[in-house]
Amino acid sequence: MKNGMIECSVCHSKLVSPSAKTISRAYDRHKSRITSKQRALNVFLVVGDCVLVGFQPILVYMSKVDGKFNFSPISVNFLTEITKVFFAIVMLILQARHQKVGEKPLLSISTFVQAARSNALLAVPALLYAINNYLKFIMQLYFNPATVKMLSNLKVLVIALLLKVIMKRQFSIIQWEALALLLIGISVNQLRSLPEGTTALGLPVTMGAYLYTLIFVTVPSLASVYNEYALKSQYDTSIYLQNLFLYGYGAIFNFLGILGTAIFKGPSSFDILQGHSKATMLLIANNAAQGILSSFFFKYADTILKKYSSTVATIFTGIASAVLFGHTLTMNFVIGISIVFISMHQFFSPLSKVKDEQNGMLELHDVDVHDRQRSKESFINMAAGANEEATHRVGHDERQPLLPS
Repeated sequence: MKNGMIECSVCHSKLVSPSAKTISRAYDRHKSRITSKQRALNVFLVVGDCVLVGFQPILVYMSKVDGKFNFSPISVNFLTEITKVFFAIVMLILQARHQKVGEKPLLSISTFVQAARSNALLAVPALLYAINNYLKFIMQLYFNPATVKMLSNLKVLVIALLLKVIMKRQFSIIQWEALALLLIGISVNQLRSLPEGTTALGLPVTMGAYLYTLIFVTVPSLASVYNEYALKSQYDTSIYLQNLFLYGYGAIFNFLGILGTAIFKGPSSFDILQGHSKATMLLIANNAAQGILSSFFFKYADTILKKYSSTVATIFTGIASAVLFGHTLTMNFVIGISIVFISMHQFFSPLSKVKDEQNGMLELHDVDVHDRQRSKESFINMAAGANEEATHRVGHDERQPLLPS
């Protein structure tokens, strides 16, 4: 067996080994056939993510009143999940209307129940995302904003390690070096906001801060990788049906957070629309669009590409901030972004691919070609045999009786 393939000792045909560790056969077939349509989708995902992620800090800045928020951050998360649920329902209805004859109906109860059971794993990333949204505000109690950004850069390496453990993904040495360059590039870009005279982490670090840092880095990374695993493990399921479950779980968890807040702070905090403005509505729409786009990243691309895309969005944010708010672009920004682009080119270069992965793709292609050739030869042989039988003539000797008279 080699690269998850077994070869028959008689006909020398190759088959996928049942013991090979794969996400799903449907995704394996998709991964082995990278088309121009898939490349165009990746480009669209990257461009769309850059615009949405780039706009997010601008909308957050516009949502502040006298340097603070007049609304509950949990209410923003809840309204974002509700928006994504409605989007998934609308797209699911549109997809059901364009189904072909003979396909399993998407809107039937049996399909919904079966998909709910098969995609129960989506509750895990939904819970992790809800926890992460809360941790974003807790971290501000221990670190300044610049330090929080610096610590979030560690997610790059954590995501790579989780992909290796959970998704069984292999990285070459060049790709590990590219990820290290990405970490350096982001850090160089954000060093400009560190205040002078601070300690290594901005504030004296307590044991609680260490614990929150570990959770802050691990939870969102685990959520992204587990989300990718859950979506790809049920690759044949409609992505809009999967999103309906994912966002539904997220809305439930955030609603429980609102209830908990109302219990501790009083019924007045239960008003989820309190303190919202046009800017916060735009922020909710932007966050919802980001979440929807992320699901396409996780199912049809991967988490690493999503991380690179979000990093490249820093360019858009920096330029837009300079135009709208008069912020200056520093040399750290230029150098950091240059390192990020070098890292991105190095990671996705064909020369950086793992050798076994390239051989595996080549073998899958050879298997398809071999199977098509065998099918063609079998058809020719069958046709030749039928033609020979049809044109066979019975000779004089063949008319003799089989038994002596």
